[in-house]
Amino acid sequence: MTVIRLPTAQPPDCVLGARPDVTESAGAYRATGGYWSATIRPDELLHHLEASGLRGRGGAGFPVAVKLRAVREGGAVPVVVANGEEGEPGSVKDRWLLRARPHLVLDGLARAAAMTGAARGYVYLSDPEAGARVRRALAEHPPPLPIEVVETDRTYVAGEESAVVRRIDGGPALPTAKPPRPFERGVGGAPTLVSNVETLARIALTASRPGLRRRIARSTLVTLSGGRGTPLLTEIPYGVPLRTLAAAHGTPDAAGALMGGLFGGLVDARGLDLPLEPGALAAAGTALGCGAIRFLAAGTCPVTAAAEAVGHLAAESARQCGVCVTGTAAVHGALRALAAGTAGPDTLANLTRWAQGLPGRGACGLLDAAAGTAGSLLRAFPRTLPSHLGAACPACAADLTAADLTAAGLTAAGPGRLAVAVPEVSETPSPPSPPTTPSARTALSAPPVLKGTP
Repeated sequence: MTVIRLPTAQPPDCVLGARPDVTESAGAYRATGGYWSATIRPDELLHHLEASGLRGRGGAGFPVAVKLRAVREGGAVPVVVANGEEGEPGSVKDRWLLRARPHLVLDGLARAAAMTGAARGYVYLSDPEAGARVRRALAEHPPPLPIEVVETDRTYVAGEESAVVRRIDGGPALPTAKPPRPFERGVGGAPTLVSNVETLARIALTASRPGLRRRIARSTLVTLSGGRGTPLLTEIPYGVPLRTLAAAHGTPDAAGALMGGLFGGLVDARGLDLPLEPGALAAAGTALGCGAIRFLAAGTCPVTAAAEAVGHLAAESARQCGVCVTGTAAVHGALRALAAGTAGPDTLANLTRWAQGLPGRGACGLLDAAAGTAGSLLRAFPRTLPSHLGAACPACAADLTAADLTAAGLTAAGPGRLAVAVPEVSETPSPPSPPTTPSARTALSAPPVLKGTP
């Protein structure tokens, strides 16, 4: 079961809110300054978002204000979409947010509509429980514009923005070639803002607390899993070292991590000294992505972790691009052979070539993620790989028996151990949870001081 850990201080700008285990009512949300109880003009809010440097939380980290302006200036009446389709198997933040704080998301969506001039909106999701709570929230507090809930099947590519548009327009949730991008021509041919639900939540918080705009923009939800700890959803400011998060999660001796869901690749133990900050991570060749981090327990072989991740990607390919079908299968086959000790002498050279040549050749980022995972394995663990050529790795054998290979996704059978369950969110108040341990609170509440952060 995934647990939720609140920041010790529980600041008013915390997306997790005061009761993350209960669905927040419209009345409770308004009591904290939500909806239009705090009057702020759309242009003024856009200025605050630009000044704060808020970036999207869906994975790409694109500047929010730039995206809003592009949609507003698209030349036609826009459409706004709250994207809650969480295809990354190691991430739970978006489904939790829609279940627990639907009003926060809907408030952000309405404010995005006001800033862009949109006349209608959609909430796009794949979690039936989240869908029911969003519909109930819409009935409880009717929005200022028509908003429709659109459900889809959960897949890795269904949340890609062009797949979102295609599904809302009545087609399959599969990516399309770009250009045009949704901000140019999206739902029904109109300029369309497709925004992650956490991004919208932070827009709503900025609207009600503009004085805290910088802190709102520089905090993020993270899903921590793997290692020996219980999966954990928490909220932290940028700048906290990955090693601190590993200790708070219960894996203080982590050998590395799989970053950004399946998009940021692998980092080794030295990489755990990196701060959780998009710029620093990008400079080191990795990424925050959707905020999902899977730690590798001491003794875990990174080859197995890479094979498991690419196996899931190979299974989730939309099968629209030939290069993606063959490329992900080839990378997965090579990594699986390394894990099994059956790789040939040209395997590492092939992985190097694919890691360099495959990115950017598919219609979406799935092929990039597979190639990036292979490339990060080569960069972060160069001394580990030669021992896998022609000989079985004891750590791989201990981690995955032959019977486990299919169950764990190494034969493209599904997410296996990568999957993380959504935290339980009740619809009625429950008894308060016991406080976290002092050591855990200290680990998450004493990050390095961030220059310029209020």
